[in-house]
Amino acid sequence: MPVLTSMIGGRRETVALSDGAWLVGRGAMCRIRLDFPEISERHAIMSVRGDRVTIEDLHSANGTYVDGEPIDSAVSIEDGRVVQIGDCLFRVSAASAAEARAPEPEPDAGDVAGSEAPAVDPMREVRRNVQEQIQKELLKRMDMKRLTLEGVDSGGMEQIAREKISQIVEEVVAKGRLPAGIDAVRLEEDVFNEALRLGPLEELLADDSISEIMVNGPRQVYVERNGKLVLSDCQFTDDASVLAIIERIVAPLGRRIDESQPYVDARLPDGSRVNAIIAPLSLSGPAVTIRKFSKNAMTCADFVRFGTWSANAAEFMKLCVMLRKNVIVAGGTGSGKTTLLNLLSGFIPKSERIVTVEDAAELRLMQPHVVRLEARPANIEGKGAVTIRDLVRNCLRMRPDRIIVGECRGGEALDMLQAMNTGHDGSLTTVHANSPRDVISRLETMVMMSGMELPSRAIREQIASAVDIIIHESRLSDGSRKVVAITEVTGLEGNQIVMQDIFSFKQTGIGRDGKIIGEFKPTGAIPTWFETLPGRGITADIAMFDPSREEDFKVAYR
Repeated sequence: MPVLTSMIGGRRETVALSDGAWLVGRGAMCRIRLDFPEISERHAIMSVRGDRVTIEDLHSANGTYVDGEPIDSAVSIEDGRVVQIGDCLFRVSAASAAEARAPEPEPDAGDVAGSEAPAVDPMREVRRNVQEQIQKELLKRMDMKRLTLEGVDSGGMEQIAREKISQIVEEVVAKGRLPAGIDAVRLEEDVFNEALRLGPLEELLADDSISEIMVNGPRQVYVERNGKLVLSDCQFTDDASVLAIIERIVAPLGRRIDESQPYVDARLPDGSRVNAIIAPLSLSGPAVTIRKFSKNAMTCADFVRFGTWSANAAEFMKLCVMLRKNVIVAGGTGSGKTTLLNLLSGFIPKSERIVTVEDAAELRLMQPHVVRLEARPANIEGKGAVTIRDLVRNCLRMRPDRIIVGECRGGEALDMLQAMNTGHDGSLTTVHANSPRDVISRLETMVMMSGMELPSRAIREQIASAVDIIIHESRLSDGSRKVVAITEVTGLEGNQIVMQDIFSFKQTGIGRDGKIIGEFKPTGAIPTWFETLPGRGITADIAMFDPSREEDFKVAYR
């Protein structure tokens, strides 16, 4: 095993070089770290194969020298040749028995790291460097402007890019310039993702166990698995590469992000929700948050299996939707409101016309007669914005059987309540709130935001008349998402809106694994409209609301 002897700041160190790639520079990922300003983040790379050691400069700012001469390609450095990087000197020699033992890593900045690899993949930076060089060559060979003018669509562009990337990688392999340990097939896919898709995020998006992706600048990417946050090993090259990904997401939607509009809401083609914010508002670099949606739509059986609610609660909510009850799904951020709203919308009969209104279109309805409306932000001149409230007003003229608003967060709440009170029964929406009672306060506040100076009594009358059912969903401390209450709004007594819980979740403890233990059961309260079901041709067993009964009940429709 060859030994690297270094002279840094008057200190002499030796390191045993195992086979593989040794990145040299001042970056945190470098196995040989030289923390000096004149040395680049990824300055050079040494490749070790047996007794053969080569070094190659990685287009550094100040160059790499071997025996006093600058190098522009891989150069062999065995037999005591002197390598100079900045003011640091290195020499590779054959190992003696004593030198073959790798020293313990020194804590001081600028010292050569020991032979123990860091916790992160030491080949990551090598792959990144090779990937960047292939991307530059790809840009040279692909005339994007010409292809666009010729009308080549995105599918054709991707096919051409794959062919070019494959050719470039084959040439690199044929010339023996692909570092050991790098898989050519994986390299092709990484280059393709970086060039035409979402780069390092593609692997995370393809992982079904991940429900949320949080990019906190180029060097820190967290993911949510099973309700818990985990730091991933995904990284970007720099801020510019994160910005390029953001642009690739928002451009097809006609949205923009720049210094004058430094944040944006968007969506991916599969409906996943995206929020991005950049400098000068984000001080830690471009931040991207992606709320992933399952590739397969969630079903009632899935919700029951996950413990989100019970089979009887699912049957009851299906009954409410079939009876055209106005339903509000409430909960905190990340509690699963949109997923639940999507599930409830699946109960709407296929014969009805549905109009959806959203900030960024996320709902995926399976019915054949659906019109999807999406709000539009202002253009660069500050004009042309179309708000949720504008769309809610417009959809009233579109002869909807059902109106579904992705989220009420402002003055559109008044228009939604008026629609519910003027013949558009069966409407669905979501609201940020911490409890069913809090939903009422939030709706009052949002109605006041509409600019209409209505007395509190009038607002509450509107709410009591319009809202029939409130479903409150919560993300618990163990990361699980559960429906904690299904509440009926029964009316207005005096100045107070009266409600009763039909189903509720009661926590009874915490298991050894940290999981919440509890029961989701009926409270014993019976909906005020239950006795009207026989007259509508619907048969339902009142025992489904009995907390002492544990069997599953079905509702029969004629």
